[in-house]
This record gives sequence, C-alpha cells and structure tokens, in this order.
Amino acid sequence: MSVQSMYQSKRMSAADAVQFVRNGDTIVVPTGAAEPPALLHALSDARHKLHGVVVSQILPLRKYAYIDPETVENVRHSAYFFGGATRPGGQEGWVDYVPAYFSELPMLIRRNMTPADVVFAIVSPMDEYGYFSLSLGPDYTMAAVEKARAVVLEVNPNVPFANGNCHIHISQVAALTESNDPLFEVGLPKIGPVQEAIGAHVAEMIPDGATLQIGYGGIPDAVVMQLTNKHNLGVHTEMVGDGIMTLVEAGVIDNSRKNVNRGKMLATFALGSKKLYDFINRNPSIEMHPVDTTNDPFLAGQNDNLHCINATMQIDFLGQCGSETLGPKPYSGTGGQADFVRAANRSNGGKAFIVLPSTAKDDTISRIVPTLTPGTHVTTSKNDINYVVTEYGVAQLRGKTAKQRCEALIAIAHPNFRAELREQAKKLNLL
Repeated sequence: MSVQSMYQSKRMSAADAVQFVRNGDTIVVPTGAAEPPALLHALSDARHKLHGVVVSQILPLRKYAYIDPETVENVRHSAYFFGGATRPGGQEGWVDYVPAYFSELPMLIRRNMTPADVVFAIVSPMDEYGYFSLSLGPDYTMAAVEKARAVVLEVNPNVPFANGNCHIHISQVAALTESNDPLFEVGLPKIGPVQEAIGAHVAEMIPDGATLQIGYGGIPDAVVMQLTNKHNLGVHTEMVGDGIMTLVEAGVIDNSRKNVNRGKMLATFALGSKKLYDFINRNPSIEMHPVDTTNDPFLAGQNDNLHCINATMQIDFLGQCGSETLGPKPYSGTGGQADFVRAANRSNGGKAFIVLPSTAKDDTISRIVPTLTPGTHVTTSKNDINYVVTEYGVAQLRGKTAKQRCEALIAIAHPNFRAELREQAKKLNLL
C-alpha cells in the first residue's frame, strides 16, 4: 500500500480519532505549541463517556474543557510542568504532578515508570516518503511514540517540517485528523529596567564563541537583546524562541565554534511567533531533537563554553534555588534548569547563571533569604549552583564556603534588606 493510501485509510474526524482512547489510558501530549487543539477539544467533548483517563504533558497552553475538577474521574491532567491552565488545579489538588528532570522523561517512559498508552500530537503535513515532522515538540513524545498502543496525529499545514530526530512515519500512526487553525503564538516578554540590568551583568560574562541555552522569560530575553555585539555564538538549548531567531538574523549566531553538532542549533521545543515557526521549516541550520539529546548534561556539556541562563524565584544563603513552588504551592515544575546547570558545570569554560530580581511584591519581599520558605521544592541544589545574578551584581558560589556564599549573596540583595539579612546570617552563625 502506498503512503498516500495509508494516509487516506487513517484519516478521520477528531471525534472519531478520540475513540482510540480506552478507559484507564494515559495520553502523552507534547510541550506547549505542539499540543493538538482539535484532538484535545474532541477529548473534552467525549470525556463523560470515559473513565480513568490521564493526560500527561509539560506546559499546556490552552484551558481545555477536560481540565475540570468536576470530571477528574473521567479525564485527569497529570503535569510534568504546570502552566497557567493547570496551576490552579495543581494548587487545589485535582491536577496531578510528576516530579522529574526534563532530560529523564523519555527514559521514564521507555522503562514503563510512567505510562504512555496513546500519543496525541500536532504535526506537519506528510512528506512524499510518508513522514510527518513533530517539529514543535519532539521532547519526551518521540519516546512515547515508541511505546504507545495508538499514535493519533493532528495534521496542520502551519506546522513546520523540521530536521532532526522528530519524524513519525505513517506506518506508526493509528489515526489522523486534519486542521488548519493558526498555531499558538507567544510574543517576546516585557523587559523592564530590572530585567535589563540583570541581562547586562550576564551578557558581559558571555564571550565570543560561547554556546547558549536560554529559557523563556523577561530576564533571558534581556540577555539576548544585549548580545548583538557578540560573534560566533552557538545554540544548544531546550526552547527556541523569537529572541534566539533575532540573533541569527543579526549574524551573531553561526554555531561555528560548537564541539557537538557544529554549524547547527539544537532544541527540543519551539515557542514563539509565526515568524519563528516559518524559520524552522526545512532550515538546515536548526534541528529539533528529543529532550534526552538536548538536555542530557553529559551531551550538552561536551560543548565548550556552554553558557546557560535560567530563572528562579527564591534562593537561600547556601545557594539552594526554589524555582518551581511558592512555599508548598506548585507554580511550574522542575523542567530543564538542573539539567543545564549540570551541563554548564561539566563544560570546559562553561557558566551556569541563575537569575532573579532581588525583590518581589513591589520591593516588599527579598528573594534572597536565609532559608527557603517552608515547603519550597529545591530545584537547583547547593552543590550545583554557580553564578547568581540580580540587578545589583553577580555572586559566584561554586567552590565557596557557606560563609563566603552568604556574604556574596547579601552583597547582591536589595540594599533595603541587606542589614536585616546580615542579622539573620549572624543568628545562623554564617557571619
């Protein structure tokens, strides 16, 4: 049977495609913009007929009707990482959470430690050889494709066909449906003076020829905007967004000094504008790979001068970072922060930056604290932390004593809190 005949035999409505889901199944959905809205809306419509179904995903972007406390016995969301759509449910207890390093999710799926019965994903149109591109988020989903009983795809002409290990053959597909809605777009975050100041400190420490991992947010994008005078930068990252694309357009990124995948950018998910998605389409300079390629500390750390920029919400005197909860309340998730901190620490000439504004709530709360708020989940450990950056400067902690760390962090705290922090440090016998 030709690939076109196979395609037509598996083509159906979203409502019919959802019938491949059985009671008790776990449906794996890719990160962010790679989620398939037509299929998830159809699942929402059919949820009252289902029981014990779980949807596992990092960072859902839309509030689907199945994300509903009244129908969790029918379909329940299980987050690898919370977003705005799932955070309230996580804090109230009716959305589940799987703590895990982003890099290890494919391994957990392959070893049956976390289930993957069905895959729902949005993909590019099929090429002449029968392949679809899961270009917007191969992440952990490619591993789920290997394990799943049924792979169900939403084919959309707006999805780019990317290079890399992100292709699914029609022979692997149980059902597919078609849509042509515009993809979910995210613009560049707002950058204020605090973010700009932090970005300037980091940018000053990034040399020509460095390889970058840059996350999403105002501070990482503030770093990007201040790298336009650099040369021969490379990219080995988790997320590719519009900020990185602007550096490519400016001629700053050419990947010429990378040790691994020289000449090419690597990422595991894309989140940005239509311009970014068009940029990825059949572009030989960028490849999309599963997260156990992009985020594995050993693989990423083989690049010399790997510079990784990630944000946290709170840090204590020893350097423990609480990046995913507000006290015990879940906010986001582990994600890839620890993966890339460890990768940069392994890298010859690498630097791992943890960035944060010095205060929160209109300068009424210090984000640098003696001890983390009770219940806070530690995302980056005291043993992994290296550079910490606020708008007031840089504290280099790796290899330093507890007292030296405490002094360095107080020096970059907001001036209004430094005296109080010193008193608290004395009570802890750190000063």
